[in-house]
Amino acid sequence: MTDAVLHYVFDPFCGWCYGAAPLVESLLKINGLKVSLHGGGMMAGRARQQVTPQLRDYVLQHDQRIAEMSGQPFGEAYKNGLLGDRSAVFDSEPPTTAILAAEQLGERGLDMLKRIQRAHFIDGQKVADLTVLRALAIDLGLDGAEFDVAYASLAGKPTHDHINDSRTLLGEVGGQGFPTFALVHNQQRSVLEFGRYLGHPAEWQASVQKALGG
Repeated sequence: MTDAVLHYVFDPFCGWCYGAAPLVESLLKINGLKVSLHGGGMMAGRARQQVTPQLRDYVLQHDQRIAEMSGQPFGEAYKNGLLGDRSAVFDSEPPTTAILAAEQLGERGLDMLKRIQRAHFIDGQKVADLTVLRALAIDLGLDGAEFDVAYASLAGKPTHDHINDSRTLLGEVGGQGFPTFALVHNQQRSVLEFGRYLGHPAEWQASVQKALGG
């Protein structure tokens, strides 16, 4: 198999991305396949949202379906803690910057995304808070001071540019939202359907392996 790239357009607050996390993990076992992360800023800028009862009801309705389809757990600290905290703000920009910083510090971006998802959807932490993000980076084994420098260098315009580029890619491939998986192989690009594989990572891995001719 020649080298291939799976472009993964995601958002840290996207429940369906969390549901698809085991699928992404399974692809790391495919030799020669690189997973490239593209944060799409679902709740960045004007789209960021403060937690309200209306948002809680909307999110929980989708989370229930995601849990049923994927088997991914949603913690009580998230459902009955964070989603009831009116001071909490869902802002995709800080965790996206943190993921970019982790990627810069040794290609740990996907690990950081997984850690942020767990902190949000299970532990109910405020992952738009830099203090929380720094603690998660240290928990991954990253140096706190190095993370601070990388985060500062990537905050603001670099993150905005990354989000804009991700949205451009999403439009170019005809993606319908988050997550979108676009496979590039042998100069061909295709969007992979993932919904029917939720909860079945081995089958998803085999499907992608087949698409790569393996």
